Amino acid sequence: MGAGVGSRRVQLLLRSLLFLLLAGPPAGGQLRYAVPEELEHGAFVANLGEDLGLDVSTLSARRFRIVSRAGARQHLEVNLENGILFVNERIDREEVCEAGGTCLLHLQLLVESPLELYRVEVEVLDINDHAPTFPWQEYVLEVAESALLGARFPLESAQDPDVGTNSVHTYRLSPNSFFSLEVQTRSDASKFAELVLERALDREQQRVHRVLLTALDGGVPERSGTAHILVTVLDANDNVPAFDQPSYGVSLPEDAPAGTLVIQLNATDLDEGPNGEIEYSFSGHAPPRVRELFHIEPRSGQVLLKGRLDYERASLHELYVQAKDRGPSAVAVHCRVLVHLLDVNDNAPEVTLTSVSTPVLEDAPPGTVIAVISVLDRDSGDNGRVSCEVGPNVPFELRSSFRNYYTLVTTQALDREVVPEYNVSITARDMGSPALLTRSTLTVPVSDVNDNAPRFLQPSYSVYVMENNAPGASICSVSALDPDCQQNAYLSYSIADGHIHGMPVGTYVSINSDSGHMYALRSLDYEQIRSFQIQVQAQDAGFPPLSANVTVHIFVLDQNDNAPVIVSPLPHNGSVATELVPRSARPGYLVGTVSAVDADAGLNSRLSYQLLQATDFTLFSVAPDTGELRTLRSFLEQDSTRQRLVVQVRDGGQPALSATVSLLLSVVETMPQTLSDFSEFSLPPEVSSSSPLTLYLLVSLGSISFTFLLAILILTAIRCRGERHSRQGDSCSPPRCHCCPGSRPSSDGLKTSNLTAQPPAGTAAATCLDVPAGGPPGYCYKVCLGPESAQSDFMFLKPCSPPRNNEKDPGKRSRPEQHLQVSKEVKQPNTDWLPPSTQRPTLKRYQ
Repeated sequence: MGAGVGSRRVQLLLRSLLFLLLAGPPAGGQLRYAVPEELEHGAFVANLGEDLGLDVSTLSARRFRIVSRAGARQHLEVNLENGILFVNERIDREEVCEAGGTCLLHLQLLVESPLELYRVEVEVLDINDHAPTFPWQEYVLEVAESALLGARFPLESAQDPDVGTNSVHTYRLSPNSFFSLEVQTRSDASKFAELVLERALDREQQRVHRVLLTALDGGVPERSGTAHILVTVLDANDNVPAFDQPSYGVSLPEDAPAGTLVIQLNATDLDEGPNGEIEYSFSGHAPPRVRELFHIEPRSGQVLLKGRLDYERASLHELYVQAKDRGPSAVAVHCRVLVHLLDVNDNAPEVTLTSVSTPVLEDAPPGTVIAVISVLDRDSGDNGRVSCEVGPNVPFELRSSFRNYYTLVTTQALDREVVPEYNVSITARDMGSPALLTRSTLTVPVSDVNDNAPRFLQPSYSVYVMENNAPGASICSVSALDPDCQQNAYLSYSIADGHIHGMPVGTYVSINSDSGHMYALRSLDYEQIRSFQIQVQAQDAGFPPLSANVTVHIFVLDQNDNAPVIVSPLPHNGSVATELVPRSARPGYLVGTVSAVDADAGLNSRLSYQLLQATDFTLFSVAPDTGELRTLRSFLEQDSTRQRLVVQVRDGGQPALSATVSLLLSVVETMPQTLSDFSEFSLPPEVSSSSPLTLYLLVSLGSISFTFLLAILILTAIRCRGERHSRQGDSCSPPRCHCCPGSRPSSDGLKTSNLTAQPPAGTAAATCLDVPAGGPPGYCYKVCLGPESAQSDFMFLKPCSPPRNNEKDPGKRSRPEQHLQVSKEVKQPNTDWLPPSTQRPTLKRYQ
């Protein structure tokens, strides 16, 4: 027994190796192998790694595997260590392939990185593992004694699940004197036996005959099955039924409902009475599947549909029907009915996502494989032909790799910021009429790549900070957006390196790297720094990181934190500033100008002057905008010769700050050649050192004064030289002035000038000398000489401007005994508010 089993296994292996040698190399990229059925677990089938040209060491990393349908049995498996295809579980060919013919196992092999698909067919070879069997172990055959020699009696066929030579090959009958056996072949190459009467029967001599029927297959070793046939000799019923034809063919759609008439059979019997009444039934060797699907009416011979047909399971059904009369010694006759099924498009395509590689990077190049898709339609012909397509407006397409296998690939570059996820609709449609379709949706998320730099919400930021702010207080917030996601969208803020007035920018402001809030690290002073700008950078956390910069302009707003500072007149050694006023001064006489500066800006630096205290308020007034101190009326005899004034300078801030200066005016009959306190422009040390702006002011005033005086000297020299050649040396006309020859230069700058100008008789108007280019740009200066200029050595220079409110009459601008004055512009430290040119402060100098 053991030797027989071993010999059988050796034969199976030899047959398998012979088939592999004959199979040859794969054609068209498809491998085909053969393996006998009933092999044990682990039996070698093929070396896929070698046949496919794959690196065996990478099979596990690339997830080399067999793709099978859900719920399907895995008969074969791949060893990832060596790439060998082996038997995973016992294969029963008769169970795997119910129908006859070639039994193939279709395998889809998938390997990733890159994604590749292979198809392998494994043919399961039949072995002779089944012996023929009869439906019953004993048959009763009734034969009339009147049966003629050579009469044939069909016998029940034996069934063998094996195919080919391993199926039923022949029949044998045990030796006897009355019957012989003839083996017939059907159209499907199956065998059946007929019992042939060789000697006439005599019921009176022998009523029963027993023979043994043996069915043999063609396998090696040969297998057999037996059945006992009991032949009962009946009394004469000498006519048997006869069908119209020995074989019938009919076509039936597979969706025919139960109860449908398949065929109407008709058999006739020449006998009468019960011997002529015919009953129909299936023959003994009708398969169980046929009995489940069809039903025969015993009396009418109608074959009706009983169960549900399925073309995909079996396209042809073979029915064996017998008919016999009801008389004694009835003899059954047989016929064959072939039912051909017509395919109906009753199966929609099936879509299976074999492998999905998601998510996909947004920078994946066109042609990247996303998924492998298989479609299957169980129908045949056009009903089983399937086309597959994807929905519109998606950057994907299907490419066919094998029949009914597709790969979903990208057609263009993806952008996660535009579409973060795609729902790809896959439609599989067959060619039947009407066509059936199946839709399947595949969700393809797009993975983010750091391809977007941060973007600030504004192209630049302008921040206004009030000076004297508290250190550490928040001054503003910048914000940027990044269309990327997760780490690629996480932003951190920083301030670019730089310097502000020679100091690192980090000493002025700081920024919260997470929120973008900016903080002032020191208290800002408008008088020291009015504005500055910094560069803020926003950088994401991607790899490589991307960044963006924005300029933040910070403007310091002024506060009224600086009181006005008196720059003229200044007291000497803490004493009160003094000034001499001639008693002959007329109303509107300019005593002097109180000048002050304010380091603030705007309204905070707009100064107004007022007379706070005075010995006699009716005698003097102060111009509120320029600080000019003028007489309101002429001096009287009872007026005190010493007038004490207190002038207050107030800025326009809220609350307003102020400063005061005390003046002591002495009324004299004649003016000595001494310098008054109004000419002192040097600032106290504490004032000059408090702000560099005061120093700039003094330098500017000195430059302008020097330029102006130099222009006057040059102009005077030119006029005097021209006067020597004039015929009318003592006359002055209004368009021009003539210099008197009695003028003489002074060694110490500008000394007493003996210029005299006499207007024509009957006129008191002053004669003016235009000096167009002697002063600063934008101003026109005049040298105005009164009719009594011979009595005064003082020259009065002032800018060309409309007359003031208290000088409406131009003829009154120069009166007798009025001393000429030199006007000089005192610039304010801030240009946010400048008074009109007529209100600029002036400086008087006595010689």
